Amino acid sequence: QVQLVESGGGLVQAGESLRLSCAASGRTFSNYAMAWFRQAPGKEREFVAAMRLNGANTYYADSVKGRFTISGDRAKNTIYLQMNNLKPEDTAVYFCAAGFVVTTTSGYPYWGQGTQVTVSS
Repeated sequence: QVQLVESGGGLVQAGESLRLSCAASGRTFSNYAMAWFRQAPGKEREFVAAMRLNGANTYYADSVKGRFTISGDRAKNTIYLQMNNLKPEDTAVYFCAAGFVVTTTSGYPYWGQGTQVTVSS
């Protein structure tokens, strides 16, 4: 059974940093596409960043380019999201997703439970 577990969320002030982790288990994810999405209260879930765990290419939403970095550790079946210079508008529940195709849409078959990120001004 595939399981994705996010961690690393919390409450920070604007301008600070956080690093989210997503540990995957249940199968070998080395060639999987993995992504981060977020959902703010009252808003739809939106794409943040994506990569293939065994690839070099990364993809970002315009709103986070230059501030967020997605990376992965194939040996640990884990991806990370380093978030720098956080803004209040980054406040959301952040979800990890995994699948077979790198896409900016939410059509990933596997999802974590989410971790809350709150940025105060």
